[in-house]
Amino acid sequence: MDRIVVIGAGQAGASCVAKLRNEGFTGAITLIGEEHAPPYQRPPLSKGYLLGEMALERLYLRSEGYYPENGIDLVLDTRVTAIDRAEKQVAAGGTAYPYDALVLATGSVPRRLPATIGGDLNGVHLVRTLRDVDAMEPGMQPGRRALIVGGGYIGLEAAAVARKRGMEVTLIEMADRILQRVACAETSDFFRALHKSHSVDIREGVGLTCLVGVDGRVTGAIFSDATEHPFDMVIVGIGITPATALAEAAGLAVENGIAVDARGRTSDPAIWAAGDCTSFPYRGGRIRLESVPNAIDQAETVARNILGAGEDYVPHPWFWSDQYDVKLQIAGLNAGYDRVVVRDGGPARSHWYYKGETLLAVDAMNDPRGYMIGKRLIEAGKSPAPEMVGDPEADLKPLLKG
Repeated sequence: MDRIVVIGAGQAGASCVAKLRNEGFTGAITLIGEEHAPPYQRPPLSKGYLLGEMALERLYLRSEGYYPENGIDLVLDTRVTAIDRAEKQVAAGGTAYPYDALVLATGSVPRRLPATIGGDLNGVHLVRTLRDVDAMEPGMQPGRRALIVGGGYIGLEAAAVARKRGMEVTLIEMADRILQRVACAETSDFFRALHKSHSVDIREGVGLTCLVGVDGRVTGAIFSDATEHPFDMVIVGIGITPATALAEAAGLAVENGIAVDARGRTSDPAIWAAGDCTSFPYRGGRIRLESVPNAIDQAETVARNILGAGEDYVPHPWFWSDQYDVKLQIAGLNAGYDRVVVRDGGPARSHWYYKGETLLAVDAMNDPRGYMIGKRLIEAGKSPAPEMVGDPEADLKPLLKG
């Protein structure tokens, strides 16, 4: 194998090429990305970077010199338009890049508001790329009014940053409660109270009918309850979808993401995939994980497997979110839970998800110890008695032994 091409210069793509070199691959590596910046961290974009607490260079995953120094051809500002599986090459920017192995690390794309309801007005922003955040920053001035559409983690993080920037913030969520798709009611209650304590106007069970504007710029919104409100800016956080267009056009199997086997290989044996764009086998079904740890771990497994390791990817799901002075850490996947045990230790609080007597996941708010113990228990397949978890005086650490 002489030539490996990786499409997508995000966390997964950057992790894959670095691992290929670290594992001793000496052939040609090409990493192709659509953005103008070298691979960078996305989570700090809407937090430290937007708040002016993190310089641009600190976002970069590697120094700009890393890629040429390691013989990695980094092709930026370039979109891959087609994959020719028969000829084993990709077309990008008028150039054909031949490959012996191809990795799709195309990530995900944010859902946009339709243009028919004002989604294309100036002042309507997404929170996904460096360009998105750079375009948003000048409008985040004290006293201005921001509408956040969507009560998931992206929307809540955007609301927290807007408030810290001194803006007046309204957040609307069409579902009955914020975080309804991803968290229990207890976690929703915690973050609702947190945001209300910072004067965010949260409206649940309220959708967006349309945005209104003057001279092409957003000036307000009409909600589903028929009320109209003035706004200077709108931030949209209504979820993401896997970037599968290239894979579909190439005839690869797609199932809620680019379908890969346990080792990261697609339906074409010469093509692999990793990160947000993939769905993979998990506990008898298929899942797709949207997280930095998954992007890194899966991409590194794919790199090793391209070189012949023959390893199945075993995910250890964990996530995090920073809002005001609260750090939320999540271990495990809560799908199918039927009980939530609250462990309230004052400033430290955690919510433990059970299905029957089996521990599935933990939401830990400013509780790194609870998160660490919960994560290790889940990975070990151990489930402490719910009654013990609910007692904040009970020491759970001994459960890790044996």
